[in-house]
Amino acid sequence: MEQLSYSEQAYRHIKKQIVSLALGPGVVINESALQEALGFGRTPIREALQRLSLEKLVNIIPRRGMLVADIGITDLPKLFEMRVVLESLAARVAARRGRPHHWQQMSAVLEQLPDSGHSNYNEALVMVDQSCHEIIYEAADNPFLADTLATHYALSLRLWYFFLDEIGDMRGAILEHQQILEALRERDGEEAARLMAQHIQAFQEEIQAVMVRG
Repeated sequence: MEQLSYSEQAYRHIKKQIVSLALGPGVVINESALQEALGFGRTPIREALQRLSLEKLVNIIPRRGMLVADIGITDLPKLFEMRVVLESLAARVAARRGRPHHWQQMSAVLEQLPDSGHSNYNEALVMVDQSCHEIIYEAADNPFLADTLATHYALSLRLWYFFLDEIGDMRGAILEHQQILEALRERDGEEAARLMAQHIQAFQEEIQAVMVRG
């Protein structure tokens, strides 16, 4: 197993805290507390935060320090406008470049779909969705596309966590990955792209419906 650098470990830890809202929007980031919690020096923490700033999860404000970025609800349509195109592209390319082991991994992930009695049901669904998308990014074999998609997925995932208690049962949305998987296995790029676009649009509509109800 590859040994991750301190900077990469710090990045992954802080990103997870921000996306899951353990570090909420607008919170001032305490670098000293992060150093103590992770057992790392100042440099890896600072490198991680700089990277998260580029991904629009952290705001660096002169003379004020670093804050967790606010959730830009008004940016939602533009975010999904990007995702629906790029996620569809990834699915189309993955259908051509993906290998059987990718689809075996995705199938195994979908077999872990929790039942409604799971203690952290919604969060478990989130993890299944995230894993499926990450496998497709890897199968597409385009690091430029994968990096862009990972950034935008994290912003969408943060919205999911923000509305988690108000969103209905998303099991049906996660099961859509099974149809996408079948198209990918058949190397049907156009069908995989169509299903992926439909999946992204359905999620956007669910989030918008929650916002209207709120």
